[in-house]
Amino acid sequence: MSRVRTRPTRDDTREKLFEAAAQVFEERGIGAASIEMIAAAAGFTRGAFYSNFESKDDLIVAMLEDHVERSLQHHRRLLERHLNPTDFVAALRATERSRQDPLGRAPLLHMELILFVARSEKRRPELAQRLRARRKLVADIVTATTRETAGGEVRNPAWASSMLLALEDGFRLHRLIDPDSTPADSFFRAVGELQKLVE
Repeated sequence: MSRVRTRPTRDDTREKLFEAAAQVFEERGIGAASIEMIAAAAGFTRGAFYSNFESKDDLIVAMLEDHVERSLQHHRRLLERHLNPTDFVAALRATERSRQDPLGRAPLLHMELILFVARSEKRRPELAQRLRARRKLVADIVTATTRETAGGEVRNPAWASSMLLALEDGFRLHRLIDPDSTPADSFFRAVGELQKLVE
């Protein structure tokens, strides 16, 4: 009986290329990483890379988009089950470390890729679009969860969203630079303090 060989799907191939790229970028740096290195680390040919991405820049933008999309889906699923703000933050805190995507596991690389794309005037609008999607989702979460508290209502959810994301990014950067004085749960602790102020 002959075995049926199945070819990897496009999604499988892209996921393997994302994982391989993250590994090569961390080992070699973004500038020194070549398409050949990334394809080889994924177990593919150059042709397989180019059938999915036009360039290394295209791959990087796709990695960032994939990371944001996974994050958006994760937050939406949590919001469906946890409308109370305290419960939502607790659920987010409990699942934060189990991210499946390579950028969720590598915050320094995530920041490096963001800066890499931000330096490109041509690609920056794509990054801005993903940032707006994150802001919109956080604004929706703020609106939905504050409705559950007694008389809770945020006057400007979009601005609250921007502040929360800036707070998260700031603590992430501080943790990368000085982990000894920046606990891993700094962002969640800060959100807890903010919740007390609005209760």
